[in-house]
Amino acid sequence: MVPVKVLIQRLDSDLPLPAYELPGDAGLDIHSRITLELTAGERALIPTGIALALPAGYVALIHPRSGLAAKHGFTLVNSPGTIDSGYRGEISVIGLNTGADSLTIERGDRIAQLLVMELPRIHIEEVHSLPGSVRSAGGFGSTG
Repeated sequence: MVPVKVLIQRLDSDLPLPAYELPGDAGLDIHSRITLELTAGERALIPTGIALALPAGYVALIHPRSGLAAKHGFTLVNSPGTIDSGYRGEISVIGLNTGADSLTIERGDRIAQLLVMELPRIHIEEVHSLPGSVRSAGGFGSTG
């Protein structure tokens, strides 16, 4: 597999670049640019100190880190966050403390994962009816 080149601008020279923690990881860890305290139920926009230039036809998705979610109830409000290939501003995440206690995010903490994926271009074709399927229109728990 040929790696996809993603240009990254470091907006904070003291923070590490996104990186895979272990071989085989799907997401690159990204870090908090600031220190902040989130009380129970509080959310905040957290800058990461990086900006990206994705190749055309690619998207970056921001996912929560499972360890932070399991240990502290920290998640991302709009998960996954979507970064379009044309966006060049600083990547920020909307963090939410779903836990019962306050949570301190320290500058430099790994707060989310960045996944880069290729996207097909979609052609929309309007039809009068859709072809059938086994599931049909069943949803919202219809399979059990």
